[in-house]
Amino acid sequence: MTTPAPTVWPGLAYTDAPAAIRFLTTAFGFTETLLVPGEADGEVVHAELGWPEGGGVMLNTHRVGEVCWTGPGHGSVYVVTAKPDELLARATAAGAELVRDIADTDYGSRGFTVRDPEGHVWSFGTYPGA
Repeated sequence: MTTPAPTVWPGLAYTDAPAAIRFLTTAFGFTETLLVPGEADGEVVHAELGWPEGGGVMLNTHRVGEVCWTGPGHGSVYVVTAKPDELLARATAAGAELVRDIADTDYGSRGFTVRDPEGHVWSFGTYPGA
């Protein structure tokens, strides 16, 4: 069976979207796949970051009154990874704030949770879903 292209894309907004993109690519290993700049210096109208193990996230510069995307500090994303121990070391070395240290769960996952510089919570684990 062929896995279909991802059709669920978490959307997050950041006060400083260019800094967030740098952080997410450095700390977690996302790859920048699309960047649509805005008219203002440093504004990002739309960006897509691909996850090397499949899927990705979208983000933009937070705009007052925007209701479609979760604003700074209010998002939470779970990302499946085959190498959570290595990723935790990379993320914390890049400045991610540890929220929940790496641990094994009773449902067979190994994972951890960190917070990015603007407060979004990122959980990474081996559990791919049922």
